[in-house]
This record gives sequence, C-alpha cells and structure tokens, in this order.
Amino acid sequence: MRRARLLVALAGLALLALAPLLLPAYYVTLANYIGLYSMVALGLVLLTGVAGQTSFGQAAFVGLGAYTTAFLTTAYGLSPWLALGVGLLGTALIAWGIGFITLRMGGHYFPLATIAWGISLFFLFGTVPELGGFTGLTGIQALSIFGLPLRDERVFYLLIWGAALASLWATHNLLDSRAGRAIRALKTGQAMAESFGVNAGRLKMVVFIYAAMLACVSGWLYAHLQRFVNPTPFSINMGIEYLFMAVLGGAGSVWGAVLGATLITVIKQVLQDWLPQLLGRSGQFEVIVFGMLMVIMLQRAREGIIPFVLALWRRRQAPGGEVPEGAELPRRPHLPAGEPLLEVDQARKTFGGLVAVNDLKFTMQSGEILGLIGPNGAGKTTMFNLITGALPLTSGRIRYRGTPIEKLEPWDIARLGIGRTFQHVRLIQTMSVLDNVALGAHLRGRAGVLRASLALDTEEETRLRHEAARQIRRVGLTEQMFENSGSLPLGKQRIVEIARALAADPQLLLLDEPAAGLRYLEKQALAELLRALRTEGLSILLVEHDMDFVMGLTDRLVVMEFGQKLAEGLPAEVQGNPAVIEAYLGGV
Repeated sequence: MRRARLLVALAGLALLALAPLLLPAYYVTLANYIGLYSMVALGLVLLTGVAGQTSFGQAAFVGLGAYTTAFLTTAYGLSPWLALGVGLLGTALIAWGIGFITLRMGGHYFPLATIAWGISLFFLFGTVPELGGFTGLTGIQALSIFGLPLRDERVFYLLIWGAALASLWATHNLLDSRAGRAIRALKTGQAMAESFGVNAGRLKMVVFIYAAMLACVSGWLYAHLQRFVNPTPFSINMGIEYLFMAVLGGAGSVWGAVLGATLITVIKQVLQDWLPQLLGRSGQFEVIVFGMLMVIMLQRAREGIIPFVLALWRRRQAPGGEVPEGAELPRRPHLPAGEPLLEVDQARKTFGGLVAVNDLKFTMQSGEILGLIGPNGAGKTTMFNLITGALPLTSGRIRYRGTPIEKLEPWDIARLGIGRTFQHVRLIQTMSVLDNVALGAHLRGRAGVLRASLALDTEEETRLRHEAARQIRRVGLTEQMFENSGSLPLGKQRIVEIARALAADPQLLLLDEPAAGLRYLEKQALAELLRALRTEGLSILLVEHDMDFVMGLTDRLVVMEFGQKLAEGLPAEVQGNPAVIEAYLGGV
C-alpha cells in the first residue's frame, strides 16, 4: 500500500512538473492562479475546517503580502526576497493584533469580526495615497533567482507550485503530529483538550497567524507574477470565495484546498466563457449559476468532496495500520501511600442564585480509591470541574499535594499530574482511537508547530504513539485501535477516555461515571484494571451511580446531596447510614 501511494505521488509530481511544457499558455496562467488560491485555501482548511474558526477576511492578508512587496520594491528599491521577509513579519504582527482582539469572541461574533477587518483593510489599501489608491501600483520588480529573472509565466509556474507543495507538505506534517491533534480538538473538544495540557487560546493564535502567513506568501507571489496590484483582488468577495474553496474541497482535508481551488477557478472560467454564448448576451449570469451549483454541491457533500469520497472508500476497507516501536516516555514518580493528596476546603460554587456546591470539605489520601457519590444533581460533576479548573471556585480552597490550585488554568493543573474523564464522552469523533489516546499524552511531548511542520518531531511522535498504543492494549481495545472513535459503542468510548487519561501519566485520576454503558463483564474488567492501577500507586477519585460497582471497589466514600456533604466513611458504614438511605431511597 505504501509503495502504491509513493508511485502515485511521484507520478503526480511528474505531471505537475511537465504541465508548463505540455499545456497552452492560457492553461498555464489558470494553473498559476490555482496554485496561489490553494495556499490561501490551505490556511482556511487549518483555521476553519480543523480549528473551527470561520474567517471571511483571508483576502486582506493576501493584500498585505502583495502591497508590502509592491510598496517596498517600487518606493525603496528593496529586493523582493527581503520584502517577503518584511511582509511575513508585518503580517504576523498584524494577525497577532487582530487575533488578540477577535479570537476571544465566540459563536457568530468572530466571523462577523473577520468581515469587519477584511473590509477595513480593503479600504485602507484603496485610500492610502502612497499605495496608489484604487488605481494601484505598477512597475513592481520582477523576481529573480541567482540572477535569472522569472518573467515567463511557465517558469513562474514552477515557483508558485513549489511554494504550494511546500505549504501542503508542512501543513500535512503539522496535522499528523502532537500539535495537530491539539488543533483538531479545538473545534469540538476545547475544554477536553485543555484538561490534557493544551493552551487553547495560544494555539488558536498560532493557527490564525499560520493561515495569515500562507495568505501573505500567496499575495507576494501574485504581486510579482502580475507586477501590478490594486485593491480589487483583496475585497471581502474574494475572502468569501477563498472560504468556498476550502469548504468545497473538504474543510478538514489538506488536499481539499487544492481540489476546491481548482474546481471553483475552472467552473467560474467555464461559466464566464459559455453562458454569454448560450444566453446571447453578456452579464454576470455566472454568479447566479455558480451560486446554485455551490448550494447543490454542499447539500450533497456537506463536509466537502474529499471527505465524501473517503467516507465511501472506507466503507469498503477494514481499518488497519501499525504503530512503530518507540522508547518509553519518562514517567512521574510514584507517591508514597497515605500522604495527603487532595484537600477540598469549604469549596463553594454558585450560578446566580443556585448553589451547586455548598461549602464542601473532604481530604483524599494518595494510593486510595475514593468514591464521590450522590443522587442526580448533587453537584458531583461540578466538583470535578472545580478540581480540574474547568470552572472557577466562588469561594473556598483546593490544594493538590499542598499547592493551591483553585486559581490555576486547566492546562496548568494537568501539568501537576491530574487527569480526568468526562460525564458525557468527549472524544474527537473523526479521529482514530489511537490519535484520541495520543492526545492524552500531549504534555509528555515538547514539539511545537514549527518542528512538526518541518517533520523534525519524528522520534518524539513515535514515542507518543507507542505510549498511546500501550494504554489501548492495557484497557483491552487493541482490535479497535485504528477505528474512528465515533464508530464505537458508548461503553467502549468511555474505555477510550480512560486510556486517554492514562496516557497523560497522572498521579491522580478523576473518573466521572466510567462504568455507564458497560456490560457486567466489562464492568468487572474495569474494576480489575482500577485495582491494578491503585496497586501501581495511582490515586483515583470516582463518581459512579452503580452502587454494586462502587461498594466493591472504593476504599472510602463521600456522599453529596444538594451540593453538601451528607456522609463520609468506609463503604459499609456509608451503606448503612440512615441519611444516605433517605437520600437514595426516600426512607424505604
């Protein structure tokens, strides 16, 4: 299979390299534009399709790259290659400033903000006299490599597609890495990713700047290809078109950017050529027909063409793969049993007038399994969220190994050695079981976006995936390792969550209803696993409604009702407590 893929890739590269020699000049020009558009759409695949941040303003970043080099080369005679460096730096700074203000916006506010700054930059290009106004700038220097000018479009084609292929390679490497798994989690599992050490706000900013810089390179190439710029190609209409390209090809697929750019460029050109002949008059009829085709296409393949085709292909293929052997990752030292591990002191959480956790106080020792039980709505999951930083305390203190953690961010708490699962399963449904579990080991790696993009993280990535595979085998899901997590039944998805938490190498593991959805034998296997983990020195705080499971597993119990502590003690003591019986059975 790998050999076949390699041969296909080499054949594709050969055809791409020979295209300017075989195609007429018109089609070479079209291919140049497809290459330029592909780079911008690729940034949107990462930003919108993967990270979930919808942007209509990427055309403005293309304009920044084009106008920077146009102004510097015409006004100051600067080398185009130096102008590229200045453009990239300037674009990164401007993207950071815009992102700092707008990326905090949730829901529909961020897309609206991208429209606002996209329009603003467009009119800035047209109103600044030094930039030539709406007339534009002419006389841009021709690019040259080692003294050879690149004036011929056929030669320029090689530069454009060299840049496009380098961008595709770097982005593919990035998505198939530690940082890439974290980026994939931003769209549907941000809170989950933060609980495993991902700083979501910082990562969104990095992705935003990455997409902006790809657009900047495209703009720089466009300016030197045309040797003339004006504001028209950088309008909000073009920003919407770039987004269409990413969505049509497949907003989560690297090659979807190229497919989307190709289809939209070719279809628009064909409609512009044919419709006036068919209708007998000129006009913008292509816009109407193009819009109708887009609606039909997205209705049939909402995730884009490439994901649609891949989904059909996977139905005919059994999932499979292999995990290369890697060195063991460093592990945290085991804690001596019986030491104070977690101290909850008068913890209180209110939502307006509702008191969800009411001055709760308990202490957990290292090396024990402590059950936190109570009727539905007692505040157990809220208490978990307070411990892990997903919710801020209203008042009170929480200490982990003597360190106050109530004011720490979730990713900082994860670094201290606290892992968790969730009441409602939070897996990235489109990722394999292996990749979901590898996300749990995020903090055990160090490679960032740059190293991942340049494929300099191979050794570390091998170790992370080896650790993920080890934990999957440990929980008994070896056969499901390469399946999409969304295809598994609920009970097995909960087991995947446990494997993901174990991949983080925690010293304290918080399990929120881990036995829900499991069959009897599966519950017995889970209980044996948790006992083995305790023997290895792991401390476990457990929320569960299955009392048979809890009573046979835990060392101590804390009972909650209406946010307060109702009882605490050994399982047998709690089981016979009249107040607990009243809370669970109404006094029967």
